[in-house]
Amino acid sequence: MQRPFLIWCAICACALSMAAQEIDLRAPSNATAGKDIPISTSGHGSATFYLVGPSRALKRTIQLGQEITISGNDVTVSGLYQAIACGSTCAHTTFQVTPSAPARLSFFLHPSRVPVSSGSAINATAFVFDRFHNTVLKPAKVDYRVSLPDGPTMTRIGQTTRGITWFEMGSTPKQGRLEIIASIGETAEPRIIQQVASDACGLRMTATPAGRYVKLETSAIRDCAGNPLADGTIVSFTKTDDAGRSTIDTPIKKDKATAQFELNGRARLSVACGVALGNELEAGGRP
Repeated sequence: MQRPFLIWCAICACALSMAAQEIDLRAPSNATAGKDIPISTSGHGSATFYLVGPSRALKRTIQLGQEITISGNDVTVSGLYQAIACGSTCAHTTFQVTPSAPARLSFFLHPSRVPVSSGSAINATAFVFDRFHNTVLKPAKVDYRVSLPDGPTMTRIGQTTRGITWFEMGSTPKQGRLEIIASIGETAEPRIIQQVASDACGLRMTATPAGRYVKLETSAIRDCAGNPLADGTIVSFTKTDDAGRSTIDTPIKKDKATAQFELNGRARLSVACGVALGNELEAGGRP
């Protein structure tokens, strides 16, 4: 009569031992980068705990039945994490770490130089990150402050879509520095575009004969808004006479450009700067 009783006792003891080794892990479904994360455990005895994330993995010994605290320093990268505990059996759970509050900006302003009065020529793009360089995917507002050359300051607000916000604007009629500052919270990133004169407008030249030669000189070269073209901009003078066609390319110096041709008979003279054509003149000389 004692043998079946002993067998039954052994079975019960084994079952109790197995039940004592059952492991369960519970983690919050969402956590924030850089903040401590509590994970509850069930079971008895010690186990080996593993944390596997997007950029690192760690291992340590834990006591089952006690709460585990994952340090915020171990979860600074956003993404999916897996927690695993192994004793006589293993259990696991997953949780998502999301970026913390916006704290950093990457701001791009294109191009570095732009002609005046150009529609939609300026592109401003901002990327929003938390303090751990995770892209903040939740919508966030970025403030833009646009300082015009010798003009008022304008403000715009951009809302991010998956961490990005951008806008386009035209350049102003007046050349000079255009500064745009993108800011979020206490972080501000300034960028500068140089607005330069557009194409020449109303290009004119005069001719001064001097024996076999003729000297050509333009009036002050400006764009249609009155901005002077930069020194070094190339102006092309062309002469067509009995000797054929010849061209002199010369840079603007102090708003004007000059050239000198030797004449062979009656000559037709013209001037151009980029896509702008100026007036035509005729001059005579000895062949």
